[in-house]
Parts: sequence; C-alpha cells; structure tokens
Amino acid sequence: MTNPLASRIALVTGASRGIGYATARALARAGAHIVAVARTQGGLEELDDEIRKDGGSATLVPLNLTDFDGIARLGAALHERHGKLDILVGNAGIAGPSSPLGHIELKPWNDVMAVNVTANFQLIRCMDPLLRVSDAGRAVFVTSGAASKANAYQGPYAASKAALDTLVRSWANETVSTKLRVNLFSPGPIRTRMRASVFPGEDPMTLDTPEQAAEFIVPMCAPEWDETGKLYDYRTRKLMSFRAPE
Repeated sequence: MTNPLASRIALVTGASRGIGYATARALARAGAHIVAVARTQGGLEELDDEIRKDGGSATLVPLNLTDFDGIARLGAALHERHGKLDILVGNAGIAGPSSPLGHIELKPWNDVMAVNVTANFQLIRCMDPLLRVSDAGRAVFVTSGAASKANAYQGPYAASKAALDTLVRSWANETVSTKLRVNLFSPGPIRTRMRASVFPGEDPMTLDTPEQAAEFIVPMCAPEWDETGKLYDYRTRKLMSFRAPE
C-alpha cells in the first residue's frame, strides 16, 4: 500500500472533532505525521488512539487558538523539530451568536473574530516560513457559504468567514510565484456539533458526514495539487476561481 503523504508534516486545527478530526485521520492514513491542535485534550487523545490504530503518528497540541503567542511558540517548535511544514489545514472555527446584530454584545463579536480570523492570520504569519521551506507546501482553510450569503441572524459568523476568504486569497496572490499553494474549502451543511447548535431542528441524518468531506480535502493537500487561490465547493464538487478580472 502506498502512502502518498509519507514523510509530510500536516498541522490541523480544530482536530478534536468534526471536519478537523476526520481530516486529521484521513491525512494520517495517507502517511502524513499529524500535528493536531485543539482546545479539548480528551478529543485529541481519542484522535491519537484512532491514528495509532491506523498505523499513523501524531503530535498532540492542546491549544486555544486565541493564545496567539502560543501559535508563535508552536511555529518555533515545528521549526526546531522538523525544520518545515508541508500541510496546514485551518479548520477551527466557532459559530458565535445567532441573533440580530443590534442585540449582539461586543465580547461575542470579538470572540468570533479572534478564532475565525485573527487566529488564522497568526497561523499564516507563523507558518508561512515553514511552508515555504517545503518542496510542496499546501494550505487549506475551511470557509462557509455564509461568507457570501450574509444570512440574517448570523452576522458575526458570516462577516468572519468573508474576512477569512479575503485573507486567504491575499496570501494566495502573494505566494502565486512560489511552490506554496493556498486554497479554500467550503463544506456546506455537514453533520457536525457546530451545525447542530445553529440549526437544532435539522435532521443530522440528512447531512453528509465529516469523513465524506475530508475525502475531498486530502487531495488539496497533496504535492500533485497545483491550483492556488481557488475555492472548492463540496456541495457542487466544483473548483471555483476567485481571481479578480484584469
């Protein structure tokens, strides 16, 4: 059995459950060593057990991504231990309040922005040098259709994902002449705990699983993937360009 991602180092945020958990397992099965980042120690330990059962390996990093200095320390530790990073999957995110904008306090707004935008900015800052050292650095950030739909009562989440999209597209444009490839992945409705918290009346059995979505993220992390600055829409199975017209 060939391992297409053998010897590659993959950092996955929000790895203790949902899409992050499924993606970490799928990347490990493909041969990558997983650097699993999440707040929940128990979820990380469960992930480690499953990866080991599959014959893979992982480094567990219990970290709240609002600890921006902690992200910087992680980058330094990866540099010291591996000297590079091959794959970055920015998956961690929070839904925030479902409420009219005028009813939302400043703290929950700041909390959403801190996790969904600023943490990913810090990841880009700290991991960019390591990804550039790789012979085929790949970065994939999980976004949402809410970024363009701007649904009522989901203002903080929609705004944060729109900001993330622009941030990632800017990074893709800055690195287009390098070996690094930077893209977005929009999963649509997936059977996750966060989805259930936002849509409690929805039947989860009508939704695809995180494992199904992860199958489409893994190829975007492979050295053979050459597209950059694109968004892969899982619902339509289409790769869409976000480059501005000349």
